Amino acid sequence: MAVERKFVSEGVRKARVEKYLTKELKRAGYGGMDIARTPLGTQVTIFAEKPGIVIGKGGKLVHQLTQDLAQKYAVESPQIEVQQVANPSFNAQIMAERLANALERGWYFRKAGSSILRRVMDSGALGCEVIIAGKLTGARARTQKFTEGYIKHCGEPSNTIVEKGYAVAIKKLGVIGVQVKIVPAGAKMPDHFEVIEQEKKKPEPKLTVINVGEEVDSEPALPDDIGPVEDL
Repeated sequence: MAVERKFVSEGVRKARVEKYLTKELKRAGYGGMDIARTPLGTQVTIFAEKPGIVIGKGGKLVHQLTQDLAQKYAVESPQIEVQQVANPSFNAQIMAERLANALERGWYFRKAGSSILRRVMDSGALGCEVIIAGKLTGARARTQKFTEGYIKHCGEPSNTIVEKGYAVAIKKLGVIGVQVKIVPAGAKMPDHFEVIEQEKKKPEPKLTVINVGEEVDSEPALPDDIGPVEDL
């Protein structure tokens, strides 16, 4: 069971690091991370809307993050790389954080959810789903969904194609959970197909038709400047 315990421990460590970075980099527009083992150590790639805040003044914040990952979370020789998110509207984690902030500022949940859904779809996404759960209007908790476009809920495409983000909004009535799912533009679904038109055949060359009664020269005419054939 050593191998199984290793996988479980790595999954728990990744979840703890994800929770830590989400809390520390909330102001920077945290958009997720990627951990990969390298011969020199562990490469941690952080995706953020504002990379300058992640790095900090003189690299102070990124140095503190490196120390915390090595000491508190037992990440072997962490090397942090910060990348800017090209299109925040296609990043589900950033959209979930924005929706949670809007709810905390007092936005009505229907207006906030519809606004996030419209922004994602206007950016060219193939599909989007927004789920808001908690004490939305009264003492009893309920769930509200906003869906538009094409969304996969099961199978391999839901794990590899659909981008997922989760955030929490803390209000006086209680905690509201926010989940955003996005199918970005250009994603190839397994059930997608295209019809290829058949190539048109090239026209056949035209043949010259000669009537039987016409006379045809058996030998081609020679130019005037060439002498008799016997001299050649």
